[in-house]
Amino acid sequence: MSVYNYSVKTMDGKEISMEKFQGKVLLILNSATHCGFTIQYTGLQELYSKYKDEGFEILDFPCNQFGEQAPGSNEEIHDFCVKNYGITFEQFSKIDVNGANADPLFAYLRHATGKVPGAEITWNFAKFLIGKDGLPVKQFAPPTQPKALEQEIISELKK
Repeated sequence: MSVYNYSVKTMDGKEISMEKFQGKVLLILNSATHCGFTIQYTGLQELYSKYKDEGFEILDFPCNQFGEQAPGSNEEIHDFCVKNYGITFEQFSKIDVNGANADPLFAYLRHATGKVPGAEITWNFAKFLIGKDGLPVKQFAPPTQPKALEQEIISELKK
């Protein structure tokens, strides 16, 4: 199994295969626009701008499960992120990351990187680094600043 075995929904609800990102280093995260960590969008965009031409992609999945901090439609969330943080990386439809309705991709990521198999994501801005082979490399806790991921991203890009 790898992330390439999954499909996700674009902001307009169309299903796409994760195979679209085959051979790239990915940073997959669950986000929220009304969270204390929302400021991380600035650092995420900086990483994306710096490494996108080397095969790096950020895949952002808004999630309203934690304190209802991602209110609004997919379009409203995207507009907020573009207006306030200038993001240019891909955002997808709002999802659940835990529980019975958890998105299958995030259920896989939790299982593949959790210290306890299937351990739940604790908050907004949990980040998963994925290697070019589609396999999860590491999960980063929500408070981890994007800049702290840079060396590991570089390392994966060089493989």
